[in-house]
Formats: sequence, C-alpha cells, structure tokens
Amino acid sequence: MRVLAAVSGGVDSAVAAARLVEAGHEVTAVHLALARTPAASRSGSRGCCSRQDAHDARRVADLLGVPCYVWDVSAPFQRAVVDDFLAQYAAGRTPNPCLRCNEQVKFAAVLDRALALGFDAVATGHYARREVAADGSVTLHRAADPAKDQSYVLAVLTQHQLRHSLFPLGGDSKPAVRAEAAARGLAVAAKPDSHDICFIPDGDTAGYLQRMLGSASGPVVDARSGAVVGRHDGVHAFTIGQRRGLALAEPAPDGRPRYVLALSPVDRTVTVGPREDLTVTGVWTDVPVWCSGEPMLPVSVRAQYRAHGEAVPAQVSTAARPAGGSQPADAVGLSVSFTVPQLGVAPGQTIAFYTGEEGERVLGSATIVGTWRP
Repeated sequence: MRVLAAVSGGVDSAVAAARLVEAGHEVTAVHLALARTPAASRSGSRGCCSRQDAHDARRVADLLGVPCYVWDVSAPFQRAVVDDFLAQYAAGRTPNPCLRCNEQVKFAAVLDRALALGFDAVATGHYARREVAADGSVTLHRAADPAKDQSYVLAVLTQHQLRHSLFPLGGDSKPAVRAEAAARGLAVAAKPDSHDICFIPDGDTAGYLQRMLGSASGPVVDARSGAVVGRHDGVHAFTIGQRRGLALAEPAPDGRPRYVLALSPVDRTVTVGPREDLTVTGVWTDVPVWCSGEPMLPVSVRAQYRAHGEAVPAQVSTAARPAGGSQPADAVGLSVSFTVPQLGVAPGQTIAFYTGEEGERVLGSATIVGTWRP
C-alpha cells in the first residue's frame, strides 16, 4: 500500500511512520507547514509546527530511509482554522481549532491531494482505532488507552476519509510508544508533547484574541437581578462556564461565585449567575457527520462535548432546521437530550456520539448551535 505519513516532528507520528515502513508499505513522509511565519524554535512544550519540528520530521524520515516533503498548507489552515477560530469567538461561540484542523486540513485538503497523487491512505499518530468490516465499511473506535484517546477530534471524519486513513498507534499507550521510539533510535523519543493551540504558541489565548479582535466594551449583567455588576473589554474574552477573570464590581447577594451563563455579541453583554444556572438538559446541533455509518434515529448514545470530557448518556433524534448556524432552510440537524443535566455546554462546541457496550465506537459528530435549560 502506498501511504502518505503525516510527520509532525513529534514522537507519535514518528513511531506511526516507522511501523508502516516495518510492515512493508511504500511510505512517503510529509510535514505540514501550517503557519505562514513559524517561530524559529518552540517555547517549552507548546506548539506543533515550528521550524524545529520540521527539522525533526526530516531527521525521522532520514532514519527510516523514506522521502520527506514539506507541504505548505498555510492558506487553507489560515482560512479554515485560524479565521474560523476568530470568527467563532467574535460570535460568542466556543470553537475547537484542533478538531477543525483535522476536518478541513489534515483529512480534507491533504487527503484529497494524497489520493490525487496516487496514495492509498494518509497515516497519522492519532490515538484511535479503526476496524474494517467484511463489506469494506470502516468504523472508528476509541484508543485502547483512555488517557490518550483522540477519537473525539476524529469524529468529524466522513466514511470516505476514514476508509483512507490509518492510525497505527490506536492499540498502545504513550509510555509504550516512547519506549519503542527510544529502541528504534528516534531522536524525538523524549520530546515533550505539544499543548495548547499551535498558532498561539505562548498559550495566552485571551491575549491573542485581544490583539486580533480588539476591544469592544460592554456590561456584565447579573441574570437574576438584572443589575450591571461589571464591565468588560470584549465578549470574545469569555466562555460559557467561566468563573475566573470576571472582575465584578460587587459580589452576589448570597456571596456565592458567579459564572458566565451567556454571551451576546450584538449588544456586547456578558450574563453571569450562579453555577446551577449553567445546567442544560439538551442541545440542538447543525447537520451531523456520521463517520461510522448513519444510525437509525432516534438512538441512545453516549455523548461527549469536550475533548477530554466524560461521555454521558443521551438520546439523539432529528430536529427541524437547526437553531442558528448557516445551514439551508431544508437542513436537518439533531436534538440531543441528556439523561442527566450537564453544566457549561456552549454553542460552537462539537458533540461526538459513541455507542457499543463500552461506548467505544464512534457514530459521528455535530456542532452545537443552541442549548436548552430546565
């Protein structure tokens, strides 16, 4: 099989590529240049696309004896990930840029190009498992190691993309992968994991949003009393469920902490209130992507709305045109009812659906466009 191995310069993608070579595949390595002006070196363990990472990717390819290319995907990355990230925050939503990168860059732009060049599949170092049925259909499953499972950020893949994707590390733990990298003589064996958002390498998301979106002051309003209890410099600095950094001018009458309950970019209002007012019993979504095949609705699932959050019991059914978003008038989204009310669910988050006895098989995902409360 001709495989294009995406090598980030980290230990996971390096071991994934090494295993493919060892298995006898015809492997070509590709490092994705995401940033238009990458930093000369990483800061601590942050980031994932510095010049040092590109250098590390080439060293891995040299050791494996495979060709390595650098693909400039900065334009689609800027448009589909960075610009979308800013637009979502400006609209008062909470996006996941890593998930969007998988959807729009790594498994869209890159996979399309790979197939056009004659490759059979694209391989990455994600921790997730795929299983192929007798009829050729493919299903996505959680990784064997729950601590490293990345199936949530892959739940945006279509069946076509999943058929042409490989995840060689799905059955392993991170310590085992590092040990294997060291045994293979890979220089990245002890390289720190990348964290935070790659285009915000210093980890200061609030500062980045302030620089890019500027200031737009408005009131902070108490949901129960209606009183203005503070001022802010922009709704983009807040997320639903946030408690710290509110800079309120007066405490709540009962002395309890307040949390961000709602964001209104139109009138620049941030609404705050007690923790119990964060409770939601369900959400509406936009049109879903069913990566492992479309289920018969309604269906009972385990729903996960944060990358490292718990999957909780829920009932999924069809809904009329999604509340919000940019879908056409005949679009059909989903209505998701939680068995147990949830806290801090925000529009813009992706909700992934799992099934199976252990809740390990991924059905698909959708973007939350609205919530409802008790």
